Amino acid sequence: MIIHPQRNVRFHARENTIIGNVALYGATSGECYINGIAGERFAVRNSGAIAVVEGVGDHGCEYMTGGTVLILGDTGKNFAAGMSGCVAYVLDSTKKLKERCNMEMVLFDTLDQEDIQCIRQLTINHLKHTGSSLAQEIMLDW
Repeated sequence: MIIHPQRNVRFHARENTIIGNVALYGATSGECYINGIAGERFAVRNSGAIAVVEGVGDHGCEYMTGGTVLILGDTGKNFAAGMSGCVAYVLDSTKKLKERCNMEMVLFDTLDQEDIQCIRQLTINHLKHTGSSLAQEIMLDW
């Protein structure tokens, strides 16, 4: 699934909610690239989908048990509550992730080469599918 605003819009997708609440709720497989921010409860109970998004609202990745999510922006509060057995990569440029994350079941870890390769490929896919200016900036400054 590829979601992006029309090419002639005059706003920056990375600064606007482009997909509503509970998107990818209970997803079991597939890929999703979203050029913009997702509302609240993004990828809740995701058990197998791969997704790239440019920010998420409150309760993102709650009870996620599988799959991979790459967030190229901020998260809301209570991020990753009850999350287990999956991976969420977050570009934490504002350094607010730890205060917004529910740390009950989450471990922060250092990226290894496999992680870096995965993030790079997901960012390339995101750029290819959505034309994201944010993904383009990230790739130019890799």
